[in-house]
Amino acid sequence: NAFLKTLEEPPPYAIFILATTEKHKILPTILSRCQIFDFKRITTNDTVVHLQEIVTKESIDADKSALQVIAQKSEGCMRDSLSLLDKLVSFTNGRLTYQNTLEHLNILDDDYFFQLLDLLLAQDMAGAMLLFDQINRKGFEGDLVLNGFAEFIRNVLVCKDAKAAALLDVVEGQEARYQAVAAKTTTSYLVSALNVLNDTEVQYKMARNKRLHIELALIKLSFLQQALTLTVEQGKVLKKRQVDQSLSLRLQPIASLAPSTASPLAAAAVTPQQASPSSTNTEAKLFVDRSLLPPLPDTNKAKPSMLDMIRQKVGQSYTVNEIPEALPLTQEALLEFWQGYTGQLEKQLKHSAAGTFKIAGLVLDNEQHFTVRVTALTAQKFIEQEKTELLDQLQRKFNNRSIQFDVLVEAGEQENVPLHLRLTSREKFEHLAKTYPLLKELKDRLKLEIDY
Repeated sequence: NAFLKTLEEPPPYAIFILATTEKHKILPTILSRCQIFDFKRITTNDTVVHLQEIVTKESIDADKSALQVIAQKSEGCMRDSLSLLDKLVSFTNGRLTYQNTLEHLNILDDDYFFQLLDLLLAQDMAGAMLLFDQINRKGFEGDLVLNGFAEFIRNVLVCKDAKAAALLDVVEGQEARYQAVAAKTTTSYLVSALNVLNDTEVQYKMARNKRLHIELALIKLSFLQQALTLTVEQGKVLKKRQVDQSLSLRLQPIASLAPSTASPLAAAAVTPQQASPSSTNTEAKLFVDRSLLPPLPDTNKAKPSMLDMIRQKVGQSYTVNEIPEALPLTQEALLEFWQGYTGQLEKQLKHSAAGTFKIAGLVLDNEQHFTVRVTALTAQKFIEQEKTELLDQLQRKFNNRSIQFDVLVEAGEQENVPLHLRLTSREKFEHLAKTYPLLKELKDRLKLEIDY
């Protein structure tokens, strides 16, 4: 309220100037009591003219190209341009040149971009990567290179059309150089290059290896001209092929059904009626004896169905393979196979399972069934885990898919069975807990469970 009161009834000596770049955030009640002046952005030329007046009054030796770089860097802000000019004058002892201005403002010279574009158009991938390494050694980060090169490509694209030449904002004396580059570069390449650079710049922050990210973009740009050439060539080939197909649709002359050497009878039978020479629109008619024509195929004959054709092909390609005769399953052959499978387990470093297979007893019930006798549930578990693979190899060896076996746990314990194969997991833990009482305390504190 106090502010509004002051605005409505200001003192005679007070003039309020409210400057802002966000007019939409000011209250409407305040805007209604103000005279609004919308300022436009200061152009680069206007900034250069004002800076030239200042350096002339202050007797400062400054090149116009250096002042243009300062104006471009300030982006239409006169305050920033004056601040930059003051700093550069103090840094350069009152002698402003194009090169020292670029050096102090950390701006990459356009000469590097001209060289880079020439290397990319020549598909010199190694030269482009070496030039980027040289730029990187000068202290320019990858995002500055991407942004500067994208702006450079945009300026070259603008020079392609004389109507858009007014949009070119470069240092004085560089216009002719940009136009020369635009004359030897295709519009498709420039647009595609801008697209690649834009995608690379968007993904630059997310890239972990930023140098590799930029080098990958340079590799794409190196082969971009070749890709565009191939695309154009494929388009021409496709267009030519379409024209050839249309030409092939022309009407072909009807082949004569009569033999090349006509017999006298045929010559007598064929009596064409000549058209009147005075009438050019009358069509000639041809009368042919039906007895001389070859017989037409019978169209009423039933064609084989698709199912019959498939059956015929399957019947031709199907060959009956003879089933090999099953080998007899004997105690000696079973023991030999069992020992071989135990050796496979040892090669696979399944020593516990291999030990179980060594102490297991085999009893042959008949030619299609046998029993494996073990003395502990742990041993039964090891054999059951290998049962699928064991049966598959056994049935293929004896050519008999009917072979099966069962695992039987005997009540008595054999003396030659190792202790770790006779005990279950709980029995092993209880046995160790008697020797090492701290194991039980560790189990209780960590709330562990025994794996069965």
